[in-house]
Amino acid sequence: MLTSIELCAGAGGQALGLEQAGFQHRALVELEPAYCRTLQLNRPNWNVIASDLNEFDARPYSGVDLVAAGLPCPPFSKAGKQLGAGDERNLFPAALRIIEEVQPGAVLIENVRGFLDAVFEDYRVHLRGQLARLGYWSEWKLLNAADFGVPQLRPRVAIVALRRGLHEGFRWPEAYTRAPSVGEALEDLMAANGWRGARFWANRASDIAPTLVGGSLKHGGPDLGPTRARQAWAALGVEGRTLANEPPEPNFTGMPRLTVRMAARIQGFPDDWAFAGGKTVSYRQVGNAFPPPVARALGVAIRDALNRAYGWENKIGCAG
Repeated sequence: MLTSIELCAGAGGQALGLEQAGFQHRALVELEPAYCRTLQLNRPNWNVIASDLNEFDARPYSGVDLVAAGLPCPPFSKAGKQLGAGDERNLFPAALRIIEEVQPGAVLIENVRGFLDAVFEDYRVHLRGQLARLGYWSEWKLLNAADFGVPQLRPRVAIVALRRGLHEGFRWPEAYTRAPSVGEALEDLMAANGWRGARFWANRASDIAPTLVGGSLKHGGPDLGPTRARQAWAALGVEGRTLANEPPEPNFTGMPRLTVRMAARIQGFPDDWAFAGGKTVSYRQVGNAFPPPVARALGVAIRDALNRAYGWENKIGCAG
């Protein structure tokens, strides 16, 4: 069994996908209490560590196969003013320190599309140099969740690094399935309370969703994002100004709202994945998550590369 530690684990989207790919988590590090409760609620056996990443001592986990991280996006997002290395929320230095302490076979870090903007060219060169200093080949690629069955336009940058000598067999995952439309994905949930208009609505909601926006601890609430995002949702027949507590009633008229459970399905979470906290906190966890199907595809690619390098590919079963 390949092992891993997860940094900034959030609500567990990346951790769940990596678990499905065959990784056994030795530790999941997350600072926010509600997020920690979500992880423990869904996987009581996981070793969840409530810690600031800058203070986390990773040395007890030396030798794990994978260090995975969903580092904060604001330093590289337009909404976060793209301060990069000058942003106090930039945790790449802490991640590099942990990689040096652990010396894993592979590293997986996800971030926003803005990481690839021209303004961060020097930072990318610096990051690649730091990883090379630690003995790693590295590469990054923009992936879209819709290419992996997630009914959402969600581009994310995946940064992959493997120890030199282990990287030759790595291949980026390729798109493998058509993403369902919002209507196809959510019709049964919209009809759960007997709404008679669910089928008509589903036929209208015939495209994938725009990117879910979870907001930050200081900004953002239980809504589907700024004006442009709400307009995109309205084109799908969804009211984006607020979220609902329950699906529409039988005689409901107008544009329905999403529930947290619906948003979670749009993000690629299984329906049995529970979220701790009220509606605002729960939706923030959903909206900021890494879609599990994308994490699984990346995990399988990294797993296969490590297995080939370790000479295990013909000795153990594959996770699919």
